[in-house]
Amino acid sequence: MSNKVVVIFSGGMDSFTVLNRALKDGKEVYALTFDYGQKHVKEIACASKVCEQLGVAHKVIDISAINQLLAGSSLTDDIDIPEGHYEAESMKSTVVPNRNMILLSLAVGYAVSVKASQVYYGAHSGDHAIYPDCRPEFVMKMNDVCQIANYEAVEIFSPYLTDTKSDILTDGLKMGLSYENTWTCYNGREKACGRCGACQERLEAFADNKTTDPLAYE
Repeated sequence: MSNKVVVIFSGGMDSFTVLNRALKDGKEVYALTFDYGQKHVKEIACASKVCEQLGVAHKVIDISAINQLLAGSSLTDDIDIPEGHYEAESMKSTVVPNRNMILLSLAVGYAVSVKASQVYYGAHSGDHAIYPDCRPEFVMKMNDVCQIANYEAVEIFSPYLTDTKSDILTDGLKMGLSYENTWTCYNGREKACGRCGACQERLEAFADNKTTDPLAYE
């Protein structure tokens, strides 16, 4: 198996931990970040900064043109970002249709081109209730397809698939990671809002780990 892996790196705290987990596992990492027209574009700047600091090969790919086809998400359309906990019904407005299947397909194509054997992907159990494309059954089926979609088999690897965001942060802190150069808030403002579901889950993870989030909040 090739030691090369592609990491889908949004710039958020989950994918930041996944990126560092891959490095800790001794992998040769190719980080891939997608600009799909998200309001929280600040996460892309965070991803670029982290990869520069770590000396990791990094590509930022503009796929925002696909939003002509994928309407209805508050992350990309002129729809207010809902406030409240992740499990609230309103958080379904943050679903971007088929997003992760699209991103994984592109990442697998990149993996084949650089002769990488795996795509690391940051799905976790906290997303299962809201996002169908973060659920174990989706990841397993996508992995099955990626074994046969090319002449070269590529594994979809989600190291935190059954873990919570708090568990992910626990592992990151054990690795000595600092999270000031990550971005989670769904609003694209200067400071994190602290009220959207993404912010609330992040703050809960830091509280569970009895440590302080280094980000500034409104």
